[in-house]
Amino acid sequence: MSIQSPPTLLELAGHSMLSDKSRAILDLEDLPIEFFPPLFVEAFRRGHTEVLKKMVQAWPFTCLPLGALMRQSQLQMIRVVLDGLDMLLAQQDRPRRWKLQVLDLRRVPWNFWRTWSGAVVDACSPEDMMKNQALKLGPAMAAKPPLKIFIDLCLTEGPMDEFLTLLFLWVTQRIDGLQLCCNRLRIFGKPTSHTRKVLRLLQWDSVKKVEVQCTWAPSTLAAYAPFLGQMRNLWKLLVSQVHMPAHTSPEEQEHLKTPLETLSITNCPLSDSDWNYLSCCPNTSQLRHLDLRYITLTNFSPEPLKILLETVAATLKNLDLEACEMTDSQLQAILPALSRCSKLRILCLFGNRISMSVLRDLVLHTARLSQLSIELYPAPLESYDAQGAIYPGRCSQLCAELTAILKDFRQPNVLIFRTVSCPQCGRMFLYNQGLIHCSCPTAA
Repeated sequence: MSIQSPPTLLELAGHSMLSDKSRAILDLEDLPIEFFPPLFVEAFRRGHTEVLKKMVQAWPFTCLPLGALMRQSQLQMIRVVLDGLDMLLAQQDRPRRWKLQVLDLRRVPWNFWRTWSGAVVDACSPEDMMKNQALKLGPAMAAKPPLKIFIDLCLTEGPMDEFLTLLFLWVTQRIDGLQLCCNRLRIFGKPTSHTRKVLRLLQWDSVKKVEVQCTWAPSTLAAYAPFLGQMRNLWKLLVSQVHMPAHTSPEEQEHLKTPLETLSITNCPLSDSDWNYLSCCPNTSQLRHLDLRYITLTNFSPEPLKILLETVAATLKNLDLEACEMTDSQLQAILPALSRCSKLRILCLFGNRISMSVLRDLVLHTARLSQLSIELYPAPLESYDAQGAIYPGRCSQLCAELTAILKDFRQPNVLIFRTVSCPQCGRMFLYNQGLIHCSCPTAA
């Protein structure tokens, strides 16, 4: 049995004011600002539309984090808030205490509504507010800055829900006085007409992360490349499951013009021209995180990847080449470039079938990378028999030898060798600096 906390004095005062709606509306001008958050929550949850509308117009903080309160069943109250903003935007002279610059519709928990202090509230979304100041305004907007609306978007093949439909209709009709900002944009499935319409409404400088998970063809990517190219603050682009034909035109290969911090391309068949372009593309010159999991490399020349690693040697921190089906010769070709990645912290090569001699070379090349803290390597090929069954004793011996070589140069932090799936148990055989993990009966 849980015991509810008694209401605070602020909450009791809010209940009292809302019991007389006309009094609550009249008192807003002189209401202490600490009353605004709890009174707003009560008005929103209890459906006091007129009080809510007036509170939006008198909001004394720079940010209104409405997203933390929103539920689908409260769509009517969201309409009320937007109506209040309409009345505010139509006024030539803004209210004396009004400070609202950002309407935050991101649905994330935040302590604004649970804990109030002047410092916490007025510093609403400090990173966003700093970015907002950087957004350039035209001369017509200099005297009356536009209201910023922040939202994280997930666009799918299906129709937009009621909330997004309402919001985008409202924004479209008032675009001259608003800026629609989106830090995180996700696109799942084939893009539709509303996807393009939404992208046209966005402040492209506000987008920091784009995630695409679908079966787009290069022609589709090319159609959306102009939008991506305008996202000049984009630092993370995640692309997965994109279908690529054998030949692509230069127009279909058009990419961003500014450096990326993170590039993740997984489960995608890439062509030779794709690899060549990635190795010399200006926007991949300062990568910190490179994720190429499940990109089959077996039949490709290692030269483009080598060039890319040489280019990002001064910035790269994470490199994931898991299950790329790399050969011994391919890994050997990139080892000199890999050894120059002085800031590398995480290296994953799980799932590649590499021989003991090449793994020995790998360990020697990475031994002097002082910042490398997580090393995930495949168990040597010699750990398996001709049918792919694991020799636990042999695997342990070989992994111990590789570990000893590395320890001659530095003490590894996380160093794990992993086999492919064990035929007997379906799980992996792991060797972690002397510790062996496998549920296969033959490992006993």
